[in-house]
Amino acid sequence: MTQFFKYQGTGNDFVMIDNREGGFDDSIKNVEFLCHRRFGIGADGLILIENAEGFDFRMRYFNADGKEGSMCGNGGRCAVKFASDLGIFETATSFIAVDGPHHAMVENDEVSLGMIDVEEIIDETNGYFLNTGSPHLVIFQENLDNLDVKTQGAAIRYSDYWLSRGGVNVNFIQIIDNENLKVRTYERGVEDETFSCGTGVTAAAIASSVKKGLSQKIKIQTLGGKLEVSFEGEQKFSQILLKGPALFVFKGDA
Repeated sequence: MTQFFKYQGTGNDFVMIDNREGGFDDSIKNVEFLCHRRFGIGADGLILIENAEGFDFRMRYFNADGKEGSMCGNGGRCAVKFASDLGIFETATSFIAVDGPHHAMVENDEVSLGMIDVEEIIDETNGYFLNTGSPHLVIFQENLDNLDVKTQGAAIRYSDYWLSRGGVNVNFIQIIDNENLKVRTYERGVEDETFSCGTGVTAAAIASSVKKGLSQKIKIQTLGGKLEVSFEGEQKFSQILLKGPALFVFKGDA
């Protein structure tokens, strides 16, 4: 039996496991089973908290398809809250993930997560590409509420162009005003629209500021709730902060 914890950040939900003593079966079959919404616990992904020399902890993220994935922003915020609840740290932490070191702060149920620097924005035929720890395509869109995100996102994600580049997450963005966006995301690995995507809204905020002239501090409405992204820079971007709620849901044994 393995004790698990369920956390969610703006509707992006994760199975969390304290694996500091090792022993968890991280096979594709087992992780996919635990994330399955009908036969398992149900989640967008699974996160392991492990020991890491020089850091408070290591975060390992697995997509719902069972494969170890790239960085997950909301998952990172939930991992920070989970580690805080475990007593690993109190308010400030330094941890390492697949894309490198991160710093974060916890205040009650809100987590501010430092993201990796973004080196460039690449103009693509139908949008803008950024790597914010995970690869994202940003597409500006009107009437976002009426968009079939799963169908259109999958068509782009599985196109020959993006498959040859390892796949991509697809973010559809509607500008509300200079400091507010609405974002909906199709996530690879989940292969569906999710309620929220942390690395996706980070990409959306930076692209909106650079390409559309919006502020460098932007509030984002997702299906699962509100997030805030701030950053510095004009061509290369640093001091990127992803801020929003991270909440414990329940725990059990599997």
